[in-house]
Formats: sequence, structure tokens, C-alpha cells
Amino acid sequence: MKNYRMLIQYDGTRYNGWQKQGDTENTIQEKIETILTRMTGSPIDVHGAGRTDAGVHAKGQVAQFRLETDKTPDEIRAYLNEYLPEDIGVIDVAEAGPRFHSRFNATQKTYLYRICTDKSKHVFDRKYVYEYKGKLDVAAMKIATIKLRGEHDFKSFCGNPRMKKSTVRRLFAIHIRETEDEIDIEFIGEGFLMYMVRILVGTLIEVGEGKRDPFSMEDLLLARDRNLAGPTAPPQGLTLMEVKYN
Repeated sequence: MKNYRMLIQYDGTRYNGWQKQGDTENTIQEKIETILTRMTGSPIDVHGAGRTDAGVHAKGQVAQFRLETDKTPDEIRAYLNEYLPEDIGVIDVAEAGPRFHSRFNATQKTYLYRICTDKSKHVFDRKYVYEYKGKLDVAAMKIATIKLRGEHDFKSFCGNPRMKKSTVRRLFAIHIRETEDEIDIEFIGEGFLMYMVRILVGTLIEVGEGKRDPFSMEDLLLARDRNLAGPTAPPQGLTLMEVKYN
């Protein structure tokens, strides 16, 4: 049985996230597994590098699966794209090493969150940005990111109150870029907790609004209390951009 790695893009607007769930078939993972199972006649498990939330998008999701087939990787990709919905696309399929695992072997993930700050109605981008329509103090937001970088316990930014595993994660970088009508926040880390990026964004927005001291991030991390962090930013502004491996 061969091990395969694939690169996927999807518009997450109408899906209940990446991970399959017992009460719905409307997930990215379920859609892909159903087609591979139909192709081979045997149940196929697909493992994604990141479990993106409902409404979150991906331009560089990596997934891995094992199967027996006479098809080439290009033929597997073509088969998937023939039957997948138009908002899910497989960019590449390739054979991987026998021990490769898309989630456990990932060393770096990059997420991008887009915030529109002008007062226009963004008809074509509305599903991919958070239309904030206000002014944010970007300089203060950048100051706040300083203490968030590095290895910390991010329990204050975890959306799972029953999380029993370690909530320690390492953020390599946070980049904030401002244009005339948009603020883009890029997060690069070795891994992220449930809703972590969106809670970080919600907290940074409060800093930009003047509701939170930009120098309070260290105390917030030490508190390890989700109730003290900002709100969870809307999902549509978030996209998984890239997953890297050694």
C-alpha cells in the first residue's frame, strides 16, 4: 500500500471545516475521502495538516492518505478534481515516504488573516475578508505582537475549554501589513490550537481599537484564561497559506 501526499485548495465558506464529523457529511475531509473510497472500492482515510474551522479557507493545505491503485499520482489528482465540488481543488498528488504524515511531520504553518478597514462594500471579496470598516492603530497592534512571538503557553488563546494536551506552541513570526483599505496579519508557527489564530486576531483588534494595552500580552499569556483574551474573529478572513516540512 503506497503513501501519498497531496496539496489542496478550498473555499471553506459553505463547509463545516476540514475535519469529518459524526453529524454531517459537509466537511472537506469527508468529500475527499468519499471520492477516494469510490475510486478504490475500499474505505480511505485522509489526514490533513491543519484542521481548519468552519468557514476558513486554504490555499496550501497538505493531506496524506494510503491506498492500493494502478493509477498514477496525476490520474488520482484528475479523478479527484473530476468529482470534487468546484470550491475544492487538488493541486498536486505525489508519492510520499512510507513514514510521512501530513500533520505529525509538519514543521511550520502559515495563516493569513485579512481585515478590510474602508467603508466600501466588498462584493467580490466578502467571503475572504473581515469587513471591519473602521480605523485601527496598527502601530499599537505591532507592539502587542512582540510578546506573542516565541514559545509560550497559549491557553488564553485556545478555543477548547476541555483541552487536556499541552497548550504550549511556538510562533516564529507575526507580520502586520497595512495598505490604504486593508490590514493583513500573517502568523507563522509550528502549530496552532483550536481557534488560536482567530482569538489572537480578535485580541489584536481590541489593541487597535484602544480597548487593550499593547503591553499587556505577557500578562495575558501568563493568566492562561480564555475569558481574558479578545473575541474570536470571524472565520471568513482566515486562510491557511502554506505548510512546510523538513
